[in-house]
Amino acid sequence: MLTKPAFYLGALFGLTATGLGAYGAHGLAAAGTRPELVAAFNTAVQYQFYHGLALLVTALLLRQKPGPALYFAALLFVLGTLLFCGSIYALVLLGTKGIGFLTPLGGVCFMAAWLSLLLAGRSWLRS
Repeated sequence: MLTKPAFYLGALFGLTATGLGAYGAHGLAAAGTRPELVAAFNTAVQYQFYHGLALLVTALLLRQKPGPALYFAALLFVLGTLLFCGSIYALVLLGTKGIGFLTPLGGVCFMAAWLSLLLAGRSWLRS
């Protein structure tokens, strides 16, 4: 069942976003990182927080009303976080430029996850 892994990953995303946010606020600026890279890093941290919370909610909903749309939403929230946030972290922290195409793919995963959540909710609200 996907409920436990989704919940644990959502909590892990929140935990790591907290640490990464602190590093972005204090470590990146102190290291002389360019302001536009700091801003991109902070955007990734924010998206990781938002979608970690969305994953936690999705896990709780999966426990109450399991269904394919919710499973798909959970998987897409995880994939979106890894692709979108991960590619930005890699760019800022490692200087990896060749994976920039992953960022918009992660964004599409986020949008598809929200759509899946919407579809799951739509079916509940009809009953």
